[in-house]
Amino acid sequence: MIKIAPSILSADFSRLGEEIEMLDRSGADMIHIDVMDGHYVPNLTIGPLVVKSIRKYTDLPFDVHLMMDNPMEYLDDFIAAGADSITVHAEVLHHLQGCLATIRKKGVRAAVALNPSTSLSVLDYVLDDLDMVLLMTVNPGFGGQAFIPQMLSKIKSLRDKANSIGKQLDIQVDGGINSENVKAVIEAGANVIVSGSSIFSSGEPALVIKNMRSNL
Repeated sequence: MIKIAPSILSADFSRLGEEIEMLDRSGADMIHIDVMDGHYVPNLTIGPLVVKSIRKYTDLPFDVHLMMDNPMEYLDDFIAAGADSITVHAEVLHHLQGCLATIRKKGVRAAVALNPSTSLSVLDYVLDDLDMVLLMTVNPGFGGQAFIPQMLSKIKSLRDKANSIGKQLDIQVDGGINSENVKAVIEAGANVIVSGSSIFSSGEPALVIKNMRSNL
């Protein structure tokens, strides 16, 4: 099943609750929340208190992407704030399997993110602990970047890897996704589409989401 996950990184933070309600009405399947710590990535965004404050504006799943050096220290806080899934970066964790298993034990979906240059081989021994893999299609840290076309082959390789072991795996992509390239991304094997700038900058988010679905 194809799911559209608008990223609130590109939203108007002065009216964030209204933006969340608008995404709900526009046909989004989940809300993607980018948490940046200013260390792992060169940007600083929001924390658990903001996530908690916007939880009341929608029943859509909160897909929380932790772009931070120490995600284990904040798992409980984000789960208590309303996260339905938590994504951690493989690049920062010495004990990736342990972190993913902990997330699942706490009752939320577990996902791992890979930066563009990170090999799929880091997933070889953790696939059983995963509900989703997020393949970054830009280098993380800022919205509005252009999609890296070489990532299409990486998406296909991951889908082939999952299929070869009979693993039902959500493959999420994040970075530069729009109505023009979403079809190629889906054909490569992704099924969860994160998009921020192309949705919020349009002035007509519902139309962009509709167009994305029509191109699937």
